[in-house]
Amino acid sequence: METLTSLFGAINGVVWGPLMLILLLGVGVYLQLGLKLMPIRKLGVGFKLMWQGRDAKDKSAEKDGEISPFNALMTSLSATIGTGNIAGVATAIALGGPGAVFWMWITALVGMATKFAEALLAVRFRETDSTGYHIGGPMFYIKNGLGKKWMWLGVLFAFFGAVAAFGIGNTVQSNSVADAMDSTFGVPTWLTGVVIMVLAGAVILGGIKRIAKVAGKLVPVMGIAYIIAGIVVLIINAGQIGEAFSLIFYYAFNPMAAAGGFAGAAVMAAIRFGVARGIFSNEAGLGSAPIAHAAAQTKNPVRQGLIAMLGTFIDTIVVCTITALVILTSTVWIDGEEGASLTALSFDAALPGFGNQIVAIALAVFAFTTILGWSFYGEKCFQFLFGTRSIMLYRVLFVLAIPLGAMAQLGFIWLMADTFNAMMAIPNLIALALLSPVVFKLTKDYFDGKDVLPGEALDHDN
Repeated sequence: METLTSLFGAINGVVWGPLMLILLLGVGVYLQLGLKLMPIRKLGVGFKLMWQGRDAKDKSAEKDGEISPFNALMTSLSATIGTGNIAGVATAIALGGPGAVFWMWITALVGMATKFAEALLAVRFRETDSTGYHIGGPMFYIKNGLGKKWMWLGVLFAFFGAVAAFGIGNTVQSNSVADAMDSTFGVPTWLTGVVIMVLAGAVILGGIKRIAKVAGKLVPVMGIAYIIAGIVVLIINAGQIGEAFSLIFYYAFNPMAAAGGFAGAAVMAAIRFGVARGIFSNEAGLGSAPIAHAAAQTKNPVRQGLIAMLGTFIDTIVVCTITALVILTSTVWIDGEEGASLTALSFDAALPGFGNQIVAIALAVFAFTTILGWSFYGEKCFQFLFGTRSIMLYRVLFVLAIPLGAMAQLGFIWLMADTFNAMMAIPNLIALALLSPVVFKLTKDYFDGKDVLPGEALDHDN
């Protein structure tokens, strides 16, 4: 285990080095500027389309996808709203200081353009498999958009995605839940792992339609409940909110000295952990979310892109900010704790006796839905590599890995997930940069009214 940890630590230092941060932010900024800040300007349009997309009202579009545009977003959100929003934010603050939150926000703002482009390309270049289901994502927009000479890049993405799903989307999630349930309620880690395996297996083995149906109901409920709990804490800690924002903005550009159990952090640490945990949480640039959006019942890539970009906004600008403010207004973050336990302590400081229970329950539900979403992502990557017949094998292996993750060493699991995150992002970001002319043209045509399908409304507001 020590050898593996050292190996992954060395790889992690390279793939999450300065070049990776420049690539992630650089491609996002390039897309955002190329789109003339459209993802930010049209945020209201995105929410309007999301609300309209709760059902596939255009019955002629049903053959063009398996799930409603709304459920496609909920499926992608089910995979993104997870331990990153609870443990990831806390880890970013513990290792990078309050300034890391600012860089999480920046990552999200540029990531909205990245997520828009990913979903647009996923719908534009998707295929239909031998069972009649729509499949898409980076491996397909690389294959169909860039051509055969770039096929190796699609294969690389699919390989990293299939493996990464076992980390970020499976073992990290079950491990975090098992740890929280053990420390809060005294539930043995193996028991938590088995329960999650049984529940997740019942959904995962039913495929995308069952996953989307469960996600479409669970994600809105759990997200709103967590936000409400966070707002209650912030009302209690209202006097510290101003100071929390000051800490975020000041230490985004200034090093922070050691204080209490906090070891101190340089500006580069704030940037590194802010960007890394921001990407871990909202997954913009990873290429995971477009795999879900490719199954949406829509004929227009731009409309699905507008809905998809909301995932980054909701995940980071809303949910992660709530967590960060709860932590920074509680002041327990300087005591040296990190991860989910820091978030639990922060909630408990304002709501003694049951604040930590709120976090444990939220973490369990968040992680459960993340496992569902990522099972689909990994499955599609595996299908790209080995064909449709391999799907059931992947589902079974994925479900069996859940209890193993629950009992594994947390530090190594996080390190492995973080490393494969970056390795997924590299092929995807290269493809996004090369296919950016397609993104810009389709978007311009849509808002100029040239790419609007018969009977389809064009949204010019906001």
